[in-house]
Amino acid sequence: MIEKDLKRLEEISALLDKGVSLDESLKLYEEGCKLAKNCIKELEKAKGKIVMIKEKMEKSNTGDDENEQE
Repeated sequence: MIEKDLKRLEEISALLDKGVSLDESLKLYEEGCKLAKNCIKELEKAKGKIVMIKEKMEKSNTGDDENEQE
């Protein structure tokens, strides 16, 4: 989903750079804001998963170290 949203954001950016009417610019800007918000949500979810995986690995590594010392 994020890939699709990013591609559309690139299209919107190109259209705005090219120059469109004020009304069309406002519609594109609004669409772009919604897409950017969706992308941020997806990235925050991914970040949360990465943090959980990292914490799990760190706990796992700590457990391995304790077993090695015994």
